[in-house]
Amino acid sequence: MLPPSASDAEILAIGRELSDAIPSPARRPRAALDDKAMDLASQDAQLKAALFRFVDVVPACRSVDDLAAHLSGFLSEVDAKPVALEQALRLGGSRAGRAALGTAAAAGVKHMAHRFIVGESPQAAAGVLADLWKHGVTSSVDLLGEATVTSAEADAYARRCSEALTTLSRAAANWPAQPAIERDSAGELPRANLSVKVSALTPLLRADAPELGSRDAAPRLRALLRRAADAGAHLHVDMESYDSREATTDLVLGLLAEPEFADGPSAGVVLQAYLRDSPELADRLVRWVRDTPRSTPLTVRLVKGAYWDHEVVDARQHGWTPPVFEVKADSDANFEHLTRVLLGARTTGAGVRVAVASHNLRSVAHAVACNRASGHPDEDLELQVLRGLGDGLQTALASSGLRVRTYCPVGDLVAGMAYLVRRLLENTSNDSFLHEQGAGVPLERLLAAPGGAT
Repeated sequence: MLPPSASDAEILAIGRELSDAIPSPARRPRAALDDKAMDLASQDAQLKAALFRFVDVVPACRSVDDLAAHLSGFLSEVDAKPVALEQALRLGGSRAGRAALGTAAAAGVKHMAHRFIVGESPQAAAGVLADLWKHGVTSSVDLLGEATVTSAEADAYARRCSEALTTLSRAAANWPAQPAIERDSAGELPRANLSVKVSALTPLLRADAPELGSRDAAPRLRALLRRAADAGAHLHVDMESYDSREATTDLVLGLLAEPEFADGPSAGVVLQAYLRDSPELADRLVRWVRDTPRSTPLTVRLVKGAYWDHEVVDARQHGWTPPVFEVKADSDANFEHLTRVLLGARTTGAGVRVAVASHNLRSVAHAVACNRASGHPDEDLELQVLRGLGDGLQTALASSGLRVRTYCPVGDLVAGMAYLVRRLLENTSNDSFLHEQGAGVPLERLLAAPGGAT
């Protein structure tokens, strides 16, 4: 059962209110500086590819001369170069120039990485997380690191996650009371929140043998659920590429259905709206919640999805139809449909907590309007943003009294490189909301229904 729909007028009014509360770039100088670089990349596909190839190799470079050589090599392949890049290439012609170019390039990548990555460890990030909490913003920590290739690496990742749960819960215990973000109609919300990836909990997660990966990851994930329960923390399992989605879903729902987890911990999964069959998975989650006796609601984080390029390329290489919507408006419309499905599941008694993760002002305003139309208070809807991309929206949401959570990556630059490149791809996409907003597209157009749908 879907909740009452919100009118375009209501969505527009909420969107205007939030837009007015977003700080201007002039009040966010660090973000504004990085935005200039990303705007430059978004204007030329060759330049974008060259810069991202450079970012990807930065951790492997061992000297400023090496950095300068790689940057010059990648940029030399760009046909039409902005004046600033032509000048940079000329610097690479001398030893002193290469040293200056390499030093500047290293500082630039590090500066941009720190926009997205809040610290090298949970301990180092504790101050940032406490400051967010002080300003009415809660967080979810993601320990950076892509797929593991050995059992030893998977064990190490699991230990890091277990230690992070302890560190975060101890730090959060000292934070001041914030009733608006630590309780909803279903009860108390854990202050400590950790996001984990199944691909990092096993080296055996493969599309051709999903059960093998699930069996191997299960003991590690089960131990983390126990640790989260002991620490009073929330454990969220991220979704990754399409070929691992079913194995991840089966694993998480299977473990949470075990009797020992009937009373906790608080846990959640991710629903990716860019997948064509995501409505079927949403229905499965709702049925599971209704049929599984647990005292703690299942949190469903609704996202657009971060692996679009991978899914399209992989499908075309195999001659398959891509599993993702290839038109952005279709993905946006499905996101709104799934928002209503999840809100409707909650209102008909299912133990679901809804977390809408988007930087698209229309998607956010739609979720807020539909939640209000269903008769629920604002605190029953969680809105999520990514550190470094949604900072302005985060401020607007918190200042408007809405519950907002920021997804905060933690780790070193090498571990975070794949994450950083995905975020840069998202921020420089020519059809992204952030790009259109920065290009001065009128607010009424940005807040219009996807593809003209009603």
